[in-house]
Amino acid sequence: MGLTMSGASLRAGVLEAIVLGGHILLYPTGVLQERPPTGTSTTRERPPVLLLHGFTDNRSVFVLLRRALGAGGRRQVETYNYSPFTRDLRVTARHLARRVEELCERTGQERVDLVGHSLGGLVGRYYVQRLGGDARVRALVTLGTPHSGTRVAPFMDAHPLVRQMRPDSEVLAELRAPAPGCRTRHVAFWSEFDELMDPTETARIEHPDLLAENVQVTGIGHLALPAHPTVIAAVRRALDGPGPSALPHPGAASVA
Repeated sequence: MGLTMSGASLRAGVLEAIVLGGHILLYPTGVLQERPPTGTSTTRERPPVLLLHGFTDNRSVFVLLRRALGAGGRRQVETYNYSPFTRDLRVTARHLARRVEELCERTGQERVDLVGHSLGGLVGRYYVQRLGGDARVRALVTLGTPHSGTRVAPFMDAHPLVRQMRPDSEVLAELRAPAPGCRTRHVAFWSEFDELMDPTETARIEHPDLLAENVQVTGIGHLALPAHPTVIAAVRRALDGPGPSALPHPGAASVA
């Protein structure tokens, strides 16, 4: 068992290094805010999707996921770069609210889907749960999001956003508060090899008032979550239907 876990951990680490290298190359392409299409979009078969990146990141992390979700033209997929100078995710959530309203008006849709990686998932959840966003958000999918707070990298506590991701933060206390009648469906992907989640189970959503499904991913680290084909396929299924079902084990990585 120890050898098996060690081998899986090693494979996950190698995959993280490969993804990091590719992301460093792509990072400059996502620095600027995406310009939404002008005019009113043709109504698609499914609600539009807005992708939210993580801490210190940008929209370039979603190159593969965006392409897969938009395949076939059934849904419009856009990204949202929040300011790299953000110091309070609650402010970013209010900005997100305006972006969602603009997207609904432009597409003629009443509701949207959100997919957030890491901190982006927490921003999306705060909007849904605390700012009335459940009226606009049909489904919120999170990838490696510290829903219960992470204790990793204590030396980074000087940054206010990092402090808001700690288990004892005011933001997470607000998210633990009752949320009766929340209409948004939540799907949280988490991995035992997510090196930025401490403990790894913090990426699960545990709230009695939320309609939530937790999907465990194996053999995949934090950076690879929005780029791995197995996860991408499961996210697409989560947005296509009532939720992701168990998937066959594809070698070193799986979703169960």
